[in-house]
Amino acid sequence: MQTAFPEKLLATADGEEANRILRSCVHCGFCTATCPTYQLLGDELDGPRGRIYLIKQLLEGEPVSRITQRHLDRCLGCRACETTCPSGVNYHRLLDIGRIHLGMNVDRAPLQALIHRGLRLILPYTNRFGMLLRIGQALRPLLPSGIKTKVPLKRTAGPRPTIAHKRRMILFEGCAQPAAAPNTNAAAARVLDRLCISTLNPQGQGCCGAVSQHLAAEDEALAFMRRNIDAWWPHIEAGAEAVLITASGCGSTVKEYGHLLRTDPQYAEKARRVSEITFDLAEILAREDLRSLSLDIRRQPVGYHSPCSLQHGQQLAGVVEGILRSLGFELTPVADSHLCCGSAGTYSILQPTISRQLLANKLAALQAGAPAVIATANIGCQLHLETQAKVPVMHWIELVDEAMSG
Repeated sequence: MQTAFPEKLLATADGEEANRILRSCVHCGFCTATCPTYQLLGDELDGPRGRIYLIKQLLEGEPVSRITQRHLDRCLGCRACETTCPSGVNYHRLLDIGRIHLGMNVDRAPLQALIHRGLRLILPYTNRFGMLLRIGQALRPLLPSGIKTKVPLKRTAGPRPTIAHKRRMILFEGCAQPAAAPNTNAAAARVLDRLCISTLNPQGQGCCGAVSQHLAAEDEALAFMRRNIDAWWPHIEAGAEAVLITASGCGSTVKEYGHLLRTDPQYAEKARRVSEITFDLAEILAREDLRSLSLDIRRQPVGYHSPCSLQHGQQLAGVVEGILRSLGFELTPVADSHLCCGSAGTYSILQPTISRQLLANKLAALQAGAPAVIATANIGCQLHLETQAKVPVMHWIELVDEAMSG
């Protein structure tokens, strides 16, 4: 694709990157076949190729409006198009850059701006989010059914191991997961303890920065990233072999710290090292000898939902499924498993109509095989699926932990 960027933009890191990404696109349209919003809406501008043209026009200095904003807002950021693209177009980075520059040219409607600001002030902060969640859980019996389903039930976490092993890994806590699903990381710690791996919870770590990044608050996102690096670095220098992440959405972002902070002279090298040693939990378990877990598997079928951030973002399609099958779990078939469930970070809040349609389609596929439980690998997907699921929804490591305890 030919571009005509202003020289001033080309001289910036974002401009150079966007220009390179656009020039790699060959207009083939393969991406539209796997784009969830294009499949639902049938509008070229609600597919990757159409959005690429909109971003190109924006960055070349052509007039843009809230119509452009609407089409970019409707993108889930699921990255299914990247998995399909034969040219390797780095679409999600182009989308991030496009949203940032669009925000410089087009104001949001006042209500939209207020909602965006509210999400950025609450979701990345565990204490704030947790307080509101507890209020919602206390009032849940009094809420209308449509709102009640969106408030997750209170979960408790089992004990974490206290034995110190020679092998140590930093276990990333995140922002929403400690409040909404505290047992996920506790279960991961117990499984890793059985494998003689200790988990560390450094003081000062927090949100990975994804919420701010996807809402075009780049400076805010980078500040979260630097804070995490500062919290992790002493443990990395002391020999922690990995930054371990159980929420695949966070993993996709932390693995890009090296790129996102590449122009920061103080953090570039540290960020590169952090990205090198960041792994999803499935990557760790896939290379360990799991026979020592001594599992007692209950023969109940499991419907597994592979989050977009895992299969498309981190390109780890099939890894969790392989682990579960090797351990003896029975997985039900899931049609169109590459499609998004509609959670997509803040998408279910900002684009509720499209999100509900995607959720209905995903649950129909997941529940067609009559599973006794649905498992996934990302907190956002977990909370979104359970709003309408007919069976329990949990993180896949909780299944392993339960079988190990048994």
